[in-house]
Amino acid sequence: MKYVLAGSSGFLGKALARDLLADGHQVTRLVRREPSQPSEVRWDPARGQLDPSALENADVLINLAGANIGRPWTPKYRKAIRESRVSTTATLAQAAARLERPPVFMTQSGIGGYGKDCGDQILTEESELGDGFLADVVRVWEGAADPAREAGCRVIALRTGVVLERSAPAFQLLSLPFRVGVGGRLGSGKQYFPVVSLTDWLGAVRHCAENDQVSGPVNVTLPEPTTNQEFTKALGAALHRPTLVPVPSFVLTTVLGEFAWELIGSKRALPSALLSSSFTFEHPTAETALESALA
Repeated sequence: MKYVLAGSSGFLGKALARDLLADGHQVTRLVRREPSQPSEVRWDPARGQLDPSALENADVLINLAGANIGRPWTPKYRKAIRESRVSTTATLAQAAARLERPPVFMTQSGIGGYGKDCGDQILTEESELGDGFLADVVRVWEGAADPAREAGCRVIALRTGVVLERSAPAFQLLSLPFRVGVGGRLGSGKQYFPVVSLTDWLGAVRHCAENDQVSGPVNVTLPEPTTNQEFTKALGAALHRPTLVPVPSFVLTTVLGEFAWELIGSKRALPSALLSSSFTFEHPTAETALESALA
């Protein structure tokens, strides 16, 4: 199959490109600089510029581009978070809409779309999007794919939890306190903490691309949701480190602002779309996902 990938320089993009190429697929990377090899195509999403001819004969278009959310959300950076996702998705979707043969169109999205704190409520793809900055971003982010949908593309939004892998930036940040012996639960620890192994994220992308019955939002999280306290215990055990230093919620909100709710807000998300389409998780629990991440 021919995949066109935006956001190929990020952690997930690099991992996906390696995985696809290893299985003999063709990968075209969209880049914002001068192309350095035949498999690269230049585009300018900020200006909405992408030559549709570069996408000819593509089977799958995937957008993984977006500014990192793991830093303070100043007014200026909020705009960057939103625009980096919306402009890339819209540019790719508009180009896809002009193709003679509609490809599968996939965009990364986020579990944060369900709201800041959903308690024990089970969140499936049928659940309403919630309130808060990231929920608003998810609305316009996923909505930016409408031109592709209206043109007949099968559109999928991957609402992904924290991807666990040793070299993943988010996982390195989470595990750092444990590595130096000061790890502990975040806030009460009772909040559900949506995560998934890199292996299962890659498998989910391939499954969605190849399975005609999958469309719309897709939660990419453990099929057995874990709380932060359970995850903390499992991470400490995997690293052979103590987990005795909890971080109070007020400390996180003081230091991180609204982003803290991505750590202390509860999101009990279930990957119903994947499970109902017969996807099998290799690492269904926090323990097995962490074992895979640290292998």
